[in-house]
Amino acid sequence: MPATDLDLLLAAARDAGEIAMSHWREDPETETKSDGTPVSEADIEVDTDLRRTLTAARPGYGWLSEETPDDAARLERERCFIVDPIDGTRAYLSGQENWALSLAVASGGTVTDAVIHMPAKGLTYVAGQGQGARLIVAGDANSALSVTATAGAEGARLITSKGTYADRHWRDGVPGFSKHFRPSMAYRLAVVAQGRFDAMITLRDAWEWDIAAGVLIAAEAGATVTDRRGAALRFNSPGRQTDGVLAANPALHGEILSRLA
Repeated sequence: MPATDLDLLLAAARDAGEIAMSHWREDPETETKSDGTPVSEADIEVDTDLRRTLTAARPGYGWLSEETPDDAARLERERCFIVDPIDGTRAYLSGQENWALSLAVASGGTVTDAVIHMPAKGLTYVAGQGQGARLIVAGDANSALSVTATAGAEGARLITSKGTYADRHWRDGVPGFSKHFRPSMAYRLAVVAQGRFDAMITLRDAWEWDIAAGVLIAAEAGATVTDRRGAALRFNSPGRQTDGVLAANPALHGEILSRLA
């Protein structure tokens, strides 16, 4: 049994990633959920494998996953796994590489350990609270992650969804960001941690399983990460959602926050 929660998450993500890869580009069976989003047999198999592995190793932890019916008993547990078996299912089903397994442990409302595993790209982002964030490439080479030092909104590389650029969301017009888009919210947070982009934001309510792992990875890389209004994020909550997410280095985070309506 892995000695630490982070080691456990990493081992589980790698094993479950093999299941995801076995269905990738193989036209897995797919259904449409009540909210209009797709779910494939790969999502369910990965979720089942992760739940079996993680809860067997840590039977006292709660469980919160996109693909598992919620059990309020998790709210009474000191620690809780927060999992998205495949974040970016549409990208996964279309054969793109920008999808991820997103795994986290939360304690007292705060994420303490996190893994974002992207097997199609050979990338794994990991972080432990107070231990920094790092990138593992193709299962071997490690490098520390650090956010950029870009301080101004004008020209900053913002990764988000297209709806963010509606005028109603901004004071005095939309800043002159360099605009970028990616399907997986976990991946958006990871590439900000990596310094490939300066900031990420989502103005819609965010499901905890989409962001829990990425929030810690970005924070451990030096980002300030809050909800869209600058409030601290809390995890393993009854509602399972946050009021959006904003992640950037401290100076840029403050600048973007001041420009939001």
